[in-house]
Amino acid sequence: MSDKKKWDLAALASIPLIMTLANSMLIPVLPLMQKKLNITAIQSSLIITVYAAVSIICIPIAGYLSDRFGRKLIILIGLTIAAIGGIISGLGAWLLQEQGAYYVILGGRFVQGLGAAGAFPIVLPLVGDMFRSEQQISSGLGMIETSNTFGKVLSPILGSALALIIWFMPLAVIPLFSAISIIAVAYFVKVPKPKKQKKDSPQGLREFAKNTKDILAQNRWLYGIFAIGGILMFVMFGFLYYLSSVLEEHYHIDGIWKGLLLAIPLCAICLCSFIAGKLVGENKPKMKWFSVIGAALLTAGMLTCGLVNTKSIVFLISVMFAGGIGIGLSLPSLDALITEGVEKQQRGTITSLYSSMRFIGVAVGPLTASALLSHEEWLFYLLAGVALICCVVALFGIKPGKGKGKGKKAAA
Repeated sequence: MSDKKKWDLAALASIPLIMTLANSMLIPVLPLMQKKLNITAIQSSLIITVYAAVSIICIPIAGYLSDRFGRKLIILIGLTIAAIGGIISGLGAWLLQEQGAYYVILGGRFVQGLGAAGAFPIVLPLVGDMFRSEQQISSGLGMIETSNTFGKVLSPILGSALALIIWFMPLAVIPLFSAISIIAVAYFVKVPKPKKQKKDSPQGLREFAKNTKDILAQNRWLYGIFAIGGILMFVMFGFLYYLSSVLEEHYHIDGIWKGLLLAIPLCAICLCSFIAGKLVGENKPKMKWFSVIGAALLTAGMLTCGLVNTKSIVFLISVMFAGGIGIGLSLPSLDALITEGVEKQQRGTITSLYSSMRFIGVAVGPLTASALLSHEEWLFYLLAGVALICCVVALFGIKPGKGKGKGKKAAA
């Protein structure tokens, strides 16, 4: 990979990092926000959920627009909208109190979700557009997923540290972070020129919907990938919300120490995402088995937490670390299967649908965990059950071609 491409990739990697910070940085401070805003646990979880929920709806639209008007343009617009949403939330928290502040924060988070829909999900197909070699694409996707998970590692520590200055600071710094990413993308990212095509009229929404339906009908394996991606995010954000609440309420750990403990299982996801991205290369069977093994590890970890009703914080963190390894093995493999298994002109659409499914998990995870906090064993049985579904779907639903072939179908 040339030095020039490395700078392109570094600029793109800033997007998942910052979009992850915009969401995950709030997880460790949700109990504090709950007290400051005088709201319930479910209301506090909505601060995460609303961001993800609006993204679910808008990501496919952003994918369509990126196919039509260019990925870089849509990314820059998305980052700008995310910055505006951060300004709204920060000002609402600063100038208003309790319920008034809460609803303005939710409004700002809604706007941020609109922006996020046009940012991170478009990065995946753009990486596929930038490189010709499947090895480089796989490595690049591993770096993007690593940046995403590194943001999750950094989030609890940075969020806790910023909240020590003032409780709403994690909301207020997002515009600054977004501005840094806007400058990096505008300056460094050079989008490959599209091949000359016949001067046909632009694809309308009806034709877009029909083509999307046809793609999915021809590639039914994509449904399995979508399901696994959404479930992995559901489990991740479910146990992160649980761990954040338990550390503060039962162990009376908050501030930086809480952030550091939350970062431990996230470190496993980050490190394993990087390693998996390097190891899978062009080997599609290896992508499948990394996904199967990762889902099996996650299932075992969540089931252990449900069966062993221990109050040992070391045990709890250790088991969640093992679950994080499972998630880290799976995510880059799923990214590579989709990006390498779909034609370039279809990547924006398909990766956007995949990202929507992941955001469904992000939205539902904290909400489910907040509702089951008083029945933690059932929460972990639920997380183990859906993780087992991931394992079964990966085992029987993903059927990659043999070896390292460059065929367009990654699975059938």
